[in-house]
Amino acid sequence: MAVKKESERRSAERRTAPKAAPKVTPKPAAFNNTARADLSPDEVRKLISEAAYYRAKQRGFQPGHELEDWIQAEAEVTRRLNGPGR
Repeated sequence: MAVKKESERRSAERRTAPKAAPKVTPKPAAFNNTARADLSPDEVRKLISEAAYYRAKQRGFQPGHELEDWIQAEAEVTRRLNGPGR
């Protein structure tokens, strides 16, 4: 008889337990007019770093152009994040 009471208690708990809120998957930030507000400074820095890396890779990683790569990458990322008309 104890088994039946235990299963009845669990069944009652399931009926009265609050339901979990549905999981919401955030949409990734796209490069549009609202992207800048969605990105942290660390995320923007990572984008700039990646763009600078690909600039350096494109010229064969020749030394002496690191600052130029970074400045151009920063301008490119800022342009993409701000979008047209900003």
